[in-house]
Amino acid sequence: MLSVGISEFRSNMNAILQKVQGGEIVSLQVRGLEVAKLVPSDLASDLALLELERLRETAYVGDLLSNLDETWDILR
Repeated sequence: MLSVGISEFRSNMNAILQKVQGGEIVSLQVRGLEVAKLVPSDLASDLALLELERLRETAYVGDLLSNLDETWDILR
């Protein structure tokens, strides 16, 4: 993964974006702290699908299936 500061990114944006398009992941940094990560669009989609699969294993959908007119008791 390539790490670049914002000013370097501004100066070399076209070259850096070509690297991302070629498959490189780029970390954008401000004062040494990562503020964004540039990833190729196909990789971003794949990572999102992996995250959804991970969430599917732990998600609980019970409340979404409840009747809308159902009243709930408030616990005190």
